[in-house]
Amino acid sequence: MRFQLTLTRTTKQRMLPMDYQYYISAWIYKVLKQADRDFAAFLHEKGYGQSETKLYKLFCFSQMNFGKPKLWKEKKLFEISAHKIGLRISFDVSEAALLFIKGLFMNQEFYLGDKFNGIDFTVTNIEALPEPIFSETMCYRLQTPWVVSYKTKNDKYPKYLSPYEKGFCELSVKHIAEKYTNTKKKKITPDDLIFRLYNGKGPDGTPIFREPEPATWLKESKYWKRQGFLIKPGTKEESRVVGNLFSFELTAPIEVHRMIWDAGISEKSSEGFGWVDLLYLL
Repeated sequence: MRFQLTLTRTTKQRMLPMDYQYYISAWIYKVLKQADRDFAAFLHEKGYGQSETKLYKLFCFSQMNFGKPKLWKEKKLFEISAHKIGLRISFDVSEAALLFIKGLFMNQEFYLGDKFNGIDFTVTNIEALPEPIFSETMCYRLQTPWVVSYKTKNDKYPKYLSPYEKGFCELSVKHIAEKYTNTKKKKITPDDLIFRLYNGKGPDGTPIFREPEPATWLKESKYWKRQGFLIKPGTKEESRVVGNLFSFELTAPIEVHRMIWDAGISEKSSEGFGWVDLLYLL
């Protein structure tokens, strides 16, 4: 279930850290904690699922819509002139939770940013957004990066894969299958999923989707790019997570599409990775 939030600036501050996603995630956890301490602790510490080793989060969120801010690249800051800012958030919960969630977030007052730069907001409106009509084959574009990573016992840091690298497709569909199996009490396997990357249109305007592996063609493609942002910036635990932006086609059971629409498709979805929108191919 997706919601459109309107955030209204309540003071004159205009400067927002470019890596603001971590602060949004922390704010959402804080709101949940105010409502139900035990539920929020469960989300934060374990996620949602049955597996003791693979536990997933229940929510995701989009980029903030604040028009065209002034970019202070050397300071890693946005200077925002807009008074009202849009943000979409989603929860993998039933429609019965609609009024509960709206009540949680409406009129929330909060500060978004670090101890040096940030903005005070009030949530002045929240509305539930309609679902798309799901089918077994859907076309999506990523608004925030899809993270695919792995880490061996000899690695100090995880390796973040690009779409053309070996293992990207295998780990991608494995993650989706595990996330669904662990949260929906229904089992699917990676073999139940078909994942293809968008590579433009043919001479007749028909969209072209291609298998991501082997994907030597993708190195030269203009239809994807790398993007990442800091998690826990300014702390000892600071790390940079890197993912990829592209459009894709996914064939899967309809309930899988509903899950990724509501909870993100990527690793670390509760930190703002893997938010998808529909890809319109007209």
